[in-house]
Amino acid sequence: MICALGAAVCFGTASVLQAVAARAAEPGTGSGVDPALMLRALRQWRYLVGLGLDGAGFVLQIIALRHIPIYAVGAALAASLAVTAVVASRLLRVRLSRMEWGAVWVVCTGLLMLGLASGEEGSGEGSLALKLGLLGVAVMVLLVGAAAGRLPDGPRALVLGLASGTGFGVVEVSVRLIDTVSLRELANPALYALLLGGAAGFLLLTSALQRGSVTAATAGLVLGETIGPAVVGVVWLGDRTREGLTWLAVAGFAVALAGALALARFGEPPEPEPVTP
Repeated sequence: MICALGAAVCFGTASVLQAVAARAAEPGTGSGVDPALMLRALRQWRYLVGLGLDGAGFVLQIIALRHIPIYAVGAALAASLAVTAVVASRLLRVRLSRMEWGAVWVVCTGLLMLGLASGEEGSGEGSLALKLGLLGVAVMVLLVGAAAGRLPDGPRALVLGLASGTGFGVVEVSVRLIDTVSLRELANPALYALLLGGAAGFLLLTSALQRGSVTAATAGLVLGETIGPAVVGVVWLGDRTREGLTWLAVAGFAVALAGALALARFGEPPEPEPVTP
C-alpha cells in the first residue's frame, strides 16, 4: 500500500506539470491519437519532468499490484487527484476551499478504510480469453481515441479522458497476468496489451489535456482506471478482502473515488495572468 501511495504522489505531481506543458504545446491534427502532439509536448521541460515522475510511479505501481488487490491500487491511484490539489495549492498558488480540503481528507479516509479491509492479491492467473480480451480493449481504446479527437471540446475531453483511463486500466490488469520478464512472455497477449494500453493512455491523455476541459478529462481518467480493473480483479483474478470486511472495502473504495472526483478540477492548469502595460 505504501508503494501504491508513492505512485499516487508521483502521478499527482506529474499531472500538474503535464497539464501546463500540454497547453503550451502547439495544437495538433485534431485527432486524439496524435503522436506529433506528444513530440511537441516533449519540448516542454515540465512535461519531461512529469514523464520522469510517471516512470517512477509506474515502477511503484507494479510493485503494489504484485502484493495487494487491484481495487486497492486503483483507489490509491485515484487519490493522486488529492496530491494534485495539494501540489497545485503550493506550486501554482491555487487556493483550496474548505470543502476541497475536506475532499482531500475524504480521500485519505477512504484509503485508510481500504487499507484496513484489503486482503492479499488473488491467486487467479487469468485465462487466455481474458488476456486476448485485454488486447482487444487496448485496440478499441486507440480506435475510440481517433474518433473522439474530432468531437467538440466539451465531450471530447471527457471521452478522451475515459478512454485514456481505460488504457491505463488495461496496464493494471496486464501486470497481474505477466509472470516474469522472459522470452516465454513474448507469446503472452497480456504483454502486448500492457504496451499498447500504456501507449494509448499517454497519447489520449496528452490530447485531452491539450484542449477542452481538463477537469472533465481527469474525471474520466479516474473512472476509467479504477472501476473496470477492480471488477476484473474480483471476478476473474480472485481478489478478496479480509474476512468479514467486504463492506468496509466497498465503502472505502466508494469514499476514496468520490473524494477524488470532487477534486478533478485540479487537473486544470492556471489561466495566464494578464500582462499589464
